[in-house]
Amino acid sequence: MKKLLTLVLAVALVLTMSCAAFAEGFSGDVKVWVAEAAVDFTNEQIEAFKAANPEYADMNVTVEPVGEGDAAGKVITDVESAADIFGFAQDQLARMVAAGALEVVEENNAEVVKAENDAGSVSAVTLGGEMYAYPLTSDNGYFLYYDKSVVSDPSTLEGILADCEAAGKSFYMEINSGWYQTAFFFGAGCTLTYDSDDEGNLVACNVDYASDNGVKALKAMIELSKSPAFVNGSSISNATNVGAIVDGTWDATAAQELFGDNYAAAKLPTVDGWQLSGFGGFKMLGVKPQTDEDKLAACDALAAFLTSGDVQLARYEALGWGPSNLTAQQSDAVKSDVALSALAEQLAFTIPQGQYPGDYWSLATGLGDKIIAKDLDDADDAKLLEELTTFQETCISYAG
Repeated sequence: MKKLLTLVLAVALVLTMSCAAFAEGFSGDVKVWVAEAAVDFTNEQIEAFKAANPEYADMNVTVEPVGEGDAAGKVITDVESAADIFGFAQDQLARMVAAGALEVVEENNAEVVKAENDAGSVSAVTLGGEMYAYPLTSDNGYFLYYDKSVVSDPSTLEGILADCEAAGKSFYMEINSGWYQTAFFFGAGCTLTYDSDDEGNLVACNVDYASDNGVKALKAMIELSKSPAFVNGSSISNATNVGAIVDGTWDATAAQELFGDNYAAAKLPTVDGWQLSGFGGFKMLGVKPQTDEDKLAACDALAAFLTSGDVQLARYEALGWGPSNLTAQQSDAVKSDVALSALAEQLAFTIPQGQYPGDYWSLATGLGDKIIAKDLDDADDAKLLEELTTFQETCISYAG
């Protein structure tokens, strides 16, 4: 009996020590980078996190304004002095992973991410079967804004153009942009992506523009350019006499002001029966590798909290950032947001934008400029295939 009592006391002591160690959590320094507009909001949420997790109540968290567009470059340049948690855009994921700047998401957290966020955002944070970041938003991409007194049915490009032509209004789309141009190529079934090595160098280009599908896409853009309603552009703030425009959430306020009571938005239309596609954009939170396991656990817990459904919804209400969390997307506030609802529908047909060489964007502009200049109006399929073969070979030359 005495031995049994001793054993019970010993086990109790071990459990007490384990609980005490867990209760201690982490009380060191953690640095977080977010967009300047989100600094105050993030500080408020960190205080809520501490209140809900007493083991981290003494953790010293510093929030600094570093935008998603700048964070990746700063982290890769000096991983050691970079923030422990940072927001960045999905097109930087591959180079961040290659630089060893991201910790794989903890397994239990990864399961929660998969269950609670939309498929596009989950795909955006995943590379080679591993999840490397926490989805923060699903709100970067393009869709259709339109004047519902002009456009009677936004579901087909042919119908939109006919309505705009009949009303003497313009249809805007920036077909000489490598970002918007993919709406046609990806929608027609084409692929254009790049693979990178462990150092972040582009080593392979996966492209099949020189194909029947590529010709189909190119012919659709040429037909669009022939419409008297067509204007090349994507900024509603710089547009005039607009019946419809392909633009993004960043111009929602301008679109509402322009269209007034006739303000409406929808996913991109079909053309010749197939759905226009394109790039989808997502913001995410990454956690850099840590030598201190307690600090890593703290960073994981904080990143998971800052990207949780409740916080994503609060972020939408405070900043207008569109949530990737499925429950937040179904809230009355988000569902009543005309632009975000249209984008959410469109994102189902897009691919996350990965890493592309700078020269690709110039090349795509050149192709679009030829269409706008009418250089390809009379080209037959063989000539168009030749044009796309040159484009494809040039894309391939940028890798390796």
